[in-house]
Amino acid sequence: MPRPVHLAAALAALLTAAAPMAMATAAPASPSALTTVAERSGFTRTGRYDEVIALCDAFARAYPDAVRCSEFGTTPEGRPMKLLVATRSGAFTPEAAKAAGVPVLLVQGGIHAGEIDGKDAGFLALRQALDGEAAAGDLARQVLLFVPVFNVDGHERFGAWNRPNQRGPEQMGWRTTAQNYNLNRDYVKADAPEMHAMLALVEAWDPLAYVDLHVTDGAKFQHDVSVQVEPLHAGDEALRKAGTALRDGVIERLDAQGSMALPFYPSFVEFDNPASGFEDGVSTPRFSNGYFQLRNRFGMLVETHSWKGYPTRVRITRNAIIALLDLVAANGSHWLALAHDADARARQLGGTPVPLDWKVAGTARAIDFQGYAYTRTPSDVSGALMTRYDETKPVTWQVPLRDHIVPDHVVVAPRAGYLVPAAHADWVGRKLRQHGIAFRRLDHGLADAALQAFRPDRTEFGKQSFEGHQRLTVAGDWKPEARDVAAGALFVPIAQPRARLVMALLEPQAPDSLLGWGEFNNAFEQKEYMEPYVAEEIARDMLAKDPKLKAAFEQRLKGDPAFAADPRARLDFFYRRHSSYDDRYNLYPVLRTDTVPE
Repeated sequence: MPRPVHLAAALAALLTAAAPMAMATAAPASPSALTTVAERSGFTRTGRYDEVIALCDAFARAYPDAVRCSEFGTTPEGRPMKLLVATRSGAFTPEAAKAAGVPVLLVQGGIHAGEIDGKDAGFLALRQALDGEAAAGDLARQVLLFVPVFNVDGHERFGAWNRPNQRGPEQMGWRTTAQNYNLNRDYVKADAPEMHAMLALVEAWDPLAYVDLHVTDGAKFQHDVSVQVEPLHAGDEALRKAGTALRDGVIERLDAQGSMALPFYPSFVEFDNPASGFEDGVSTPRFSNGYFQLRNRFGMLVETHSWKGYPTRVRITRNAIIALLDLVAANGSHWLALAHDADARARQLGGTPVPLDWKVAGTARAIDFQGYAYTRTPSDVSGALMTRYDETKPVTWQVPLRDHIVPDHVVVAPRAGYLVPAAHADWVGRKLRQHGIAFRRLDHGLADAALQAFRPDRTEFGKQSFEGHQRLTVAGDWKPEARDVAAGALFVPIAQPRARLVMALLEPQAPDSLLGWGEFNNAFEQKEYMEPYVAEEIARDMLAKDPKLKAAFEQRLKGDPAFAADPRARLDFFYRRHSSYDDRYNLYPVLRTDTVPE
């Protein structure tokens, strides 16, 4: 193992070695100038973020024919967000890549900055690919975008126990940002400034595949990595075959290099109970690999196993990146054509059933899973039943796996699109622009238009804050309703490549919709009311004047004991039928239309 090098000395050496490269030709610099603190320490340590800044510049100097270094954002604490563009196609800009039809692969490390394998593995894979040391795919046939650290401020919250359930490196960053956002819950709602920058980068480059490099939480077992991809279970039907080929191609290459890769995330169905087995699934679009399938692009989640040592995890992550370069070089042009075909098909989704989320169905099947001997006994510390693993005794567990995945909530897409009222147009418009979704403002209002409105049968507010939001869950159906729509409203057409993403944002029952994240909670809070003594008088007057209403009230009293025993509900029966009642209460402000407004 190489002798550890002091971080400051290592960076000074790196900068000194990199300085003369400003006049270098395409000949690469000596490897020592482009190695990381991790590599020089035998992968016992990882460097601080100033190393990323220095290496980004050093790679660009060392490989002027193939690498560019740039910034794509600034964090809340003022740090630059670094991007390396690596290609030998000559396509160093988004415009050039699109004009040449070159597929773009975006590899991202450090979204959870304690899980920092991707940063060190990415620099190693990039250097080896550029030098021809690795049998990587031809960089002349693709563009590699490498973001070493997404959560930069979290990376600099450095400490030895930031990941207590992980082996190495000696110190690492923190899971969340300086504003305490978990970026891998933020792809749709896009609260964090870092996510604003990432979505702008994605919108500019439109990567064919977005690869998110992580480390698992959880139990101890022999498997060392999991690889998940969408579309595969979800998304565009034709893209699913390519998604399967992408996942299986990476797993095949990893296994050939000694890994024991899994095609599902190894989290037990019952916490801390190996016998409960596993469930596969489709991530919702708050997560990276659930988000990109809505754009008709591939999202891959690579999770090395936290209980493997850091050298092992970096090696496996490096192998995954090299495998991806190889697969995209060989298949990227074909897959890119399939993705563009999927864009065209998405334009035709209006009036057809579209799944909003997915679930496992059917019975479990038994699988062999490579684990360790374990016991489950009561703890005298916690008082709970605790699992204890013996890593000296590898065994094969036979456990259940549920991996038959079917649509859960399915909604027929509007034939024309959605209408966002003028009162919400500014902030919703900003969200739509972040995701590259097309829309336009209405110059003229609509009077008594035949639309569809969503008034929930049930609303349930979250009991606690989650990512700074009080979430809302609703149940119900869209129903025809005549509504006025003022000028300045937004029309969001369904006939666009990102139709699925439109529905993910605007369908109220989608798991990560704007409504689901609590952005429309005000619409479901009653602001006006009628005093009971006033309601009593009005109820008597309505009963005297309307025999049908009286009959309906009496029938309700007989057939619904809970209603009959609830004075407030009885008075509310009349208030809801009175002209003073707020017809916007419990109305989702966004409407649907089957005709394109002029």
